[in-house]
Amino acid sequence: MANTKSAIKAARKATRLTTRNKGVKTRLKTLHKKLLTAEKAGKLEDTKVAAAAYVSAMDKATKSGVVHKNAAARAKSHVAKFVFAK
Repeated sequence: MANTKSAIKAARKATRLTTRNKGVKTRLKTLHKKLLTAEKAGKLEDTKVAAAAYVSAMDKATKSGVVHKNAAARAKSHVAKFVFAK
């Protein structure tokens, strides 16, 4: 258990940020699954829409510090392969 006042505040903050990060990461995983299902179905328009939503969410997650910028760049590059492959 935290002993100092600043440590108590840091523990509260860590709990709050962990909750936010889990929500963001769950949303990213859901969008990625939607992208994969659209690509597997062979629908190019749906794939493009899903890819745009995923890339946008990834950029927002990077901006808020939930995802590292290099990890986001790698994920966006992977998505681009789906969109521009056909």
